[in-house]
Amino acid sequence: MSGQSLLVPGELSPTRSVPGNIRRPEYVGKPAPTPYNGPEVQTPETIELMRTAGRIAARAMEEAAKAIAPGVTTDELDRIAHAYMCDHGAYPSTLGYRGFPKSLCSSVNEVICHGIPDSTVLKDGDIINLDVTAYIGGVHGDNNATYLVGDVDEESRLLVERTRESLNRAIKAVRPGRQINIIGRVIESYAKRFGYGVVRDFTGHGINSSFHSGLIVPHYDSPHATTVIQPGMTFTIEPMLTLGTYEYDMWDDGWTVVTKDRKRTAQFEHTLVVTDTGAEILTLP
Repeated sequence: MSGQSLLVPGELSPTRSVPGNIRRPEYVGKPAPTPYNGPEVQTPETIELMRTAGRIAARAMEEAAKAIAPGVTTDELDRIAHAYMCDHGAYPSTLGYRGFPKSLCSSVNEVICHGIPDSTVLKDGDIINLDVTAYIGGVHGDNNATYLVGDVDEESRLLVERTRESLNRAIKAVRPGRQINIIGRVIESYAKRFGYGVVRDFTGHGINSSFHSGLIVPHYDSPHATTVIQPGMTFTIEPMLTLGTYEYDMWDDGWTVVTKDRKRTAQFEHTLVVTDTGAEILTLP
């Protein structure tokens, strides 16, 4: 990782168009979404729609990830995911969400989350997180993963591998009757084995017809996360682990969040529905 230069903002391409026949989320063209007042437990019909949205989001991310290589721009990855979602009748949920200008988030190296795809060129040894959400049938499906670019140093490779494992362990801990804080407890205890920071200010969230329902899913053991998990609840788990501090700075764009010490960070995410015995992943390709 030595010799890697810190990320700087690139140039944005023009806003990508979405075919007029594709249904938009209600927040598009507005400063903020309408607050969600519905239930966190969803009907079987809504869950089935979320399976479709989740599958499209997962496949769009998979398609974009195929293009990850040194010399490729983050904007090109955005173009690929955008085209896949539109071709499959879905709206890219991030496009126009609170003014976000692109169809996925691309977070490179020290970027914790919400990186904006632009003219930034990926370099050999980078790591990059792609965060893709699809809206179709009136619901959202949200997932992300961190990928290696070319030949990546062992410290970064292990961070990525262990962040993925922290998500897997958290999913296995989901059970009806437990409190939401079991998720953060499992992630934090695993991350501490390796001295990793666990980001606190950006969390998982409830998701359904709303991109962010108001339900908060911390990735550390928060005493405030006392919501009891129930069958039919739908939410994301998306741990962000860092090689150093979990404290952060934000770029002037109001979106790009970077570690305060500029050390690397990785993230993985799935959208889940709680079953009678555990959790089902809705964002599988």
